[in-house]
Amino acid sequence: MRITSYNFRNEMTYGVLKDDYLLSLPSLARQFNTVIPDKLEDFITDEEAQDAVATILQNFHPSSSQNSIIPLNEAKILAPIASPPKIVCLGLNYISHVAETKEQKPKMPVLFMKPRTAITGPNSKIIKCSYVNQLDYEGELAIVIGKRAQNVSLSEAFEYIFGYTILNDVSARDFQFIGSQWTSGKGFDTFAPTGPFIVTRDELPDTGNLSIRTWVNGKLRQDGNTKDMIFTVPEIIHYLSRVMTLEPCDIIATGTPSGVGMAMKPPVWLKGGDEVQIEIEGIGILRNTVEEV
Repeated sequence: MRITSYNFRNEMTYGVLKDDYLLSLPSLARQFNTVIPDKLEDFITDEEAQDAVATILQNFHPSSSQNSIIPLNEAKILAPIASPPKIVCLGLNYISHVAETKEQKPKMPVLFMKPRTAITGPNSKIIKCSYVNQLDYEGELAIVIGKRAQNVSLSEAFEYIFGYTILNDVSARDFQFIGSQWTSGKGFDTFAPTGPFIVTRDELPDTGNLSIRTWVNGKLRQDGNTKDMIFTVPEIIHYLSRVMTLEPCDIIATGTPSGVGMAMKPPVWLKGGDEVQIEIEGIGILRNTVEEV
C-alpha cells in the first residue's frame, strides 16, 4: 500500500493511492461493514485492521465504491504522521557524504533527534527565519516503525517496520555547528518535511539499492543510492532498539548522500522562494518551498 493522511473538504482522514485517486480507507471499511481506526497513527498499530483492509482491497472495485474515491488533485496531502513519538536521525551514514564533509567514517551510527514540532507535509513551506543564514537540505530515506521494538536481532529487524517514506533533514548549518550537539540546527519548526506517502514494507522489500535524488529549483544536487549506506536499514533498527525502545509511528531518518549545499564550493544556501524536490525510487517525490519570515 501507498498510504497517507490527507484533508478533503475540511475533513482529515487517510487512504491509499490508486492510479490518479485516493481511496478513503475508513469510508471503504464502512462500506464492507468493517470498523478500522479513524487515524492513520492508530491504523499502524492495529494489525487486525491492516489484515482487514488487505482483504477489502482485494475485493474492491471502483464502480461500486464511488463514495470512497477522492480525486488526487482535490485533496491536500498531509504529512503521513503528524506527531510521531520520536524522530531519530542518522548523520554521516553515506560514504559519499562522509567524504564530502571530510569527516571520519563512523564505527557506530551517529545519532541526533528532531522534535515532532519539526514535522510538515508535502507542498508545504519550509520556514527560514530571518536570522538563519545557512539553510541546507538533506534528502533521506525514512523508516516508519510498526510495532514496539526492544533489543531486536538483525534477522528480525524488518518485522518491526511498517513502511518507508521520504524526509528532508532541513538544517540551519550556522546553528548546527555552534557547539558539539546538532539539535539547535536541526530542530526548527518545519525542518522535517515528510511524505508524500508511506510505502508499506511488503511493496518495498529491498531498500539496499534505491536511487535517491534531490533538486533545488530544478537543478540536480544529490544523486545517490542507498547501497552507499554505511549502516543498513536492519543494522539501524538493531542498533537503535538496543539504545532506546522504538515505538509504533517512530520515524527514523537514515542519512543523506553527498551533494548538500554546505559541501559546494563555495557553499550554496537555500533562500526564500527556492523549491526542494526529493525523489526516492519506489516511494515518490517530496516537494517543499522555502519561505523566509
